[in-house]
Amino acid sequence: MSNVGLIIAERSRDIGDFLVGRLIPFRKKRMIGPFIFIDHMGPTKLGPDQYMDVDQHPHIGLSTLTFMLEGELMHEDSLGTKQLIKPGSVNWMTAGSGVSHTERTPQELRNGKEFTAHGYQIWVALPKSQEEIAPSFHHIPNKDLPQWEEAGTSFTLVAGEGYGRKSPVPVFSPLFMVELKNRGFYALDIAGQLKGEIGICIVEGSIKACDELVTKGNILVSKVEDVCKIELQPNSHLLLFGGEPFEEERHIYWNFVSSSKERIENAKKQWQNKTFPMMKSDSSYVPLPGL
Repeated sequence: MSNVGLIIAERSRDIGDFLVGRLIPFRKKRMIGPFIFIDHMGPTKLGPDQYMDVDQHPHIGLSTLTFMLEGELMHEDSLGTKQLIKPGSVNWMTAGSGVSHTERTPQELRNGKEFTAHGYQIWVALPKSQEEIAPSFHHIPNKDLPQWEEAGTSFTLVAGEGYGRKSPVPVFSPLFMVELKNRGFYALDIAGQLKGEIGICIVEGSIKACDELVTKGNILVSKVEDVCKIELQPNSHLLLFGGEPFEEERHIYWNFVSSSKERIENAKKQWQNKTFPMMKSDSSYVPLPGL
């Protein structure tokens, strides 16, 4: 293990026509706070013959956070939601007892021109007492997120609480996700600003911690909660995320997250038998793995 804590590198996986980089879960670190799953989408060139089309699939026991850096996605779900997400905004879907959804390149970008798609698909596990709450969806435009600047470094509080501010994203446990972009060298001291386990995702550029340089495509996980001093190298782009961990273990199978293995088995049967909440607007169907 590095002197600065655990460093997790992206592992590539194919989701059909789209290649993503899996950051967590990782065999040595299954969760960071309540964050249980982070996929880095792109950056990749799409169009005119290749687009992102994720067919209808289910979730339970979690909230999904979609955060685009470039390009756009159209979200539709079994609640009847249809919402376009643009860079810097947040799509927050709480699955709870069960929801199914699709994510596709919007029609206006299917115009024969090439464009870049780049973003993050994040799963946040729900507290045990709220794993079966009714599903819901919220879209928060970029302009409604807390934003500020310090010494040439811009901050956006994407979700949760930190730096004396609170995001309007309706989270269910103490957590945070903060986006940083800097121009010159910047000494970042997180102590007292963010609470709980801390993950530092390097989107672009690099950081120096304990005299070790960590470059883009990695997540650094701090050994010490609440305290982390790092130096951002010029023109870097980071996502800080984490929060208070849960006492109970979380199980994960495909798109299902739960503190109960029995609940996951039930969700598998529901999806296989097509008794799971389904979209009326889209007949596509992703089968259970291995079937």
